[in-house]
Amino acid sequence: MSGIRCDGEREPGPGAREIGPGLNSTESRGGIEVSGSASYEDLAGKRVVITGGASGIGLATARRFVSEGSRVVIVDKNKGALEEVLSDNPGLVGGIPADVSRPEEVRDAFRQVDALLGGVDVLIANAGISVRKPFLEIEYEQWRQVLGVNLDGVFLCAQEAIRRMQAQRSGVVLFTASTNGMVGHPLYADYNASKAGVILLAKTIALEFAPWLRVNAVCPGYVLTPMQKAEYTPEMLEEVNQKIPLKRHADPEEVAALFAFLASSESSYITGQFIAIDGGETA
Repeated sequence: MSGIRCDGEREPGPGAREIGPGLNSTESRGGIEVSGSASYEDLAGKRVVITGGASGIGLATARRFVSEGSRVVIVDKNKGALEEVLSDNPGLVGGIPADVSRPEEVRDAFRQVDALLGGVDVLIANAGISVRKPFLEIEYEQWRQVLGVNLDGVFLCAQEAIRRMQAQRSGVVLFTASTNGMVGHPLYADYNASKAGVILLAKTIALEFAPWLRVNAVCPGYVLTPMQKAEYTPEMLEEVNQKIPLKRHADPEEVAALFAFLASSESSYITGQFIAIDGGETA
């Protein structure tokens, strides 16, 4: 993807794609159709970067922030999915292909963010992967891959975003962690370890940069995303549903709604927290 000039002023670097404003949509949250109208007026105009933004929770969150009037750039490793999302969602400011586990790609991505947005007000570090495998069958290469994306990627993106936020002495950083980082789950040792690390990273950064920066980790339970559907058969999904007090998986839009709240001034006294959204699973 080649760069496209931004309002005749600055040109995003190679790989970035910029598109026009405006997105009106109707989403399903918990099976209920709701419009994409704004709920938090202070999110209008905010410069938002979302990693893993081409599918699942990241895409739902991008759409939610666009509906709030935010200026949103998504980052994703999957170039094909990124192109499709940008074509289908003209309200996004642009998209950048990058592997968040690679420091040089993250640095380049944020340089392109500077060209597209001129800074960052909200980071949602959401990119993540998981592999279902017994502990003794996990090869070190897989361990490093999962930790690289899920924990290193969050670390790298947070550093780049906070460096920019520090100059303006304001910002919100949000991480996608997991209930797997709160309690043990078999067959996901690498994933669990990475998400536990994300939670403690959020707490640590929140303490280091208070009072001008707020940092929180969102901990979804079972969410019906493409990643979840790829790992579970329909029978497995239904078996999981029966163990959840609310008897269903979350919709990605429900997690997106939590991100919007945490980025808004309505949550101005919340920082350093990990917040479960799991249908009562960890109650």
